Amino acid sequence: MLTLTTKIDQSATVDGELILRYDQREKSRLRAALRSGEEVAIFTVRGTVLRHGDLLRGNDDRVIRIEAAAEATYRVECVDAHSLLRCAFHLGNRHTQAQLGDGFLRIREDAVLKEMLEGLGATVRAEQAAFEPESGAYGGGHRHGDDQHGGHPLAPIPLRQRIHRPSDKPDA
Repeated sequence: MLTLTTKIDQSATVDGELILRYDQREKSRLRAALRSGEEVAIFTVRGTVLRHGDLLRGNDDRVIRIEAAAEATYRVECVDAHSLLRCAFHLGNRHTQAQLGDGFLRIREDAVLKEMLEGLGATVRAEQAAFEPESGAYGGGHRHGDDQHGGHPLAPIPLRQRIHRPSDKPDA
């Protein structure tokens, strides 16, 4: 079975596509099938999220591209930016993953959240779409490179994060 463990930045060739819903792309261990039907295993660090277009190198040096599958979502739109910001605030207050678009938010289908958003004056429409939520304040944006091999191993790499609180005193 093909095993995917290393994220790479680019490749001259792509040997296959793996279409996954968002909930599958955030799993650290996953067995799935390529578009061709071939089974693959993915091993990532807990907390890693695979994004649409990411490239993974397999144990046999083949390169596989991640494709975000269309899934059941809600598109949230408002008459003005302030109203949309209010909706984003209330979703964030409930720790709801949200994708930010140009003039809209996208969330996973959830009837309770739909009712809340409509109560805030939003238009909420069901749609099948790729879901790519924000990664969050501590979601990364940095990479641990493997310059020798041109890739980023998805093996356990400890992340040391410090959460800064307003009550923290500055270092002297």
